[in-house]
Amino acid sequence: MLGIIGGSGLYNLDGLMNQRWIHVPSPFGNASDDLLFGELNGFPLVFLPRHGRGHKISPSEINFRANIDVLKRVGVTEIVSFGAVGSLREHLRPGIFVLVDQFVDRTFARPKSFFGTGLVAHVSMAHPVCQRLGKQIAFAASESEIEFNIGGTYLVMEGPQFSTKAESQIYRNWQCDVIGMTNMPEAKLAREAEICYAAVSMVTDFDCWHPGHDSVTAEQVVKIMSENIKKAKTLVQKSVSNIQKNLNESHCSCHRALDSAIMTSPDAISLEAVQNLDAVAGRIIKKLKQQ
Repeated sequence: MLGIIGGSGLYNLDGLMNQRWIHVPSPFGNASDDLLFGELNGFPLVFLPRHGRGHKISPSEINFRANIDVLKRVGVTEIVSFGAVGSLREHLRPGIFVLVDQFVDRTFARPKSFFGTGLVAHVSMAHPVCQRLGKQIAFAASESEIEFNIGGTYLVMEGPQFSTKAESQIYRNWQCDVIGMTNMPEAKLAREAEICYAAVSMVTDFDCWHPGHDSVTAEQVVKIMSENIKKAKTLVQKSVSNIQKNLNESHCSCHRALDSAIMTSPDAISLEAVQNLDAVAGRIIKKLKQQ
C-alpha cells in the first residue's frame, strides 16, 4: 500500500474517494494526526499530514516514530514524502521540485531510532531513499510537466528558527542543495521499518545565503507554496497508479533492511521490545525467535 506524508500546506488530497479519517494507536505515542484512508484512481492509499491538520505541530515536536509506526501498522509498504524547503543553489529556483537522494542530518532534539535497549539494530543509510520508487515519481513528474531536479542533498536542520547567513554559507560549502526541517529522522525510521521511502522537496524560496533573500516577501513565499501544493497533488494523481501497479512486483532491498541489522541475540530480546516493535520489526523478530 502507498502512503503519502504531506508537509507544509499539504493537509489533504484531491480526488480521494471513500475518505475516512481513522485514529491508529501506537506504542510510541500519538501520530501527528489520524490517518486518511481512501482510494485514488481505484487504488487504496493512506495519507498523513506531518504537521497535523491546520499545521499545529512544529518540526521538533513531530512524533516521527509514531508516524512511521502507524503507517507500517496499516500495511503501508512505500512512502512518498512531500516537504517545503529552501534552496542552497542558484539553479534550484522557487517552484522547482527536487527528488533528493542524500541527507545531512543536523537535528539533535528528536528520537531517531525504534531500536535501543532490549533490541539493538544498525541499518544501512548509505543510500537513504528508494531508487526504484524515485524513478517512478520522476516519470510521473515528467508526465505532469512539473519542473524537477533528479538528485540532491537535503540539509535537515533542527529549527524551528531558520539558519543564520553564516550557517547557510557553510551548508553550501558542504555541497548541500536544499534545506528544511522534517525529512530526518523520518527517512531513517522508514528504513528501520523496512518501508520504501522517497522524498519530494518543494522549493519555496532561496535560503538566506542568496543576495536577493531579503527582498523576498511572505506574500511571495505563500504564493509559491500554494502553486507547489497544486503541483504536488497533480504529482500524486499521476504517481499512484504506476506505483501501486508495481507494488507486487517489487523485491526491493528496502523491505529487507533488518536482515543483517540486528545485533541482539534472540534469547536476549526483551519482552518490551517485542511488544513495541510488533509492527516495525515483527517480521525479523519472528524469524530470529524461530532460529
